Amino acid sequence: MNESTTDNSALEISKSQRKRDAHELLDLAKKLISMPESRLKRMPMDDDLRREIDFARSIRAHGARKRQLMTVGKKLRRSDSEELMDAVNDIDQKNRQENARFHHIKAWRDRLIEGNNEALSKLIELSPAINAQTMRQLIRNANKEAKLGKPPSASRKLFKLLREAHEQTPLPAL
Repeated sequence: MNESTTDNSALEISKSQRKRDAHELLDLAKKLISMPESRLKRMPMDDDLRREIDFARSIRAHGARKRQLMTVGKKLRRSDSEELMDAVNDIDQKNRQENARFHHIKAWRDRLIEGNNEALSKLIELSPAINAQTMRQLIRNANKEAKLGKPPSASRKLFKLLREAHEQTPLPAL
């Protein structure tokens, strides 16, 4: 008698787990509805789900949009959404990597503008594509603009130069 209850409990999914799964799919539905059209077209989904998402995107009233969001979540629960979830997670991962790259380059720019000559010499040594004279001039101009309260055009140019250098040879860690 005890054996049958343990077999049943192994096959049953708890109510809490079902709720967590439903909330996860609801979050996926929110991401899909708010996703740009060009990216949404590349998502692997059936036509019925795509129509429901397009309809949800066209709704402006808050209550109706929320109901349609629940409908999209329900469609996701009924279909196999693993492939779709993986595709959305891949996009999120790429966005996180791009943001990390941006912040890394920005940190290098800020460190160079602060006047850290050791960082400049390390950067020039490890990235042969960087023109040292141009780099030093941009750093001087960025400092001058900051002191005078001018728009940071030299700082932007320095960032652009660092970004181009990073595409050729990744910048070292700070």
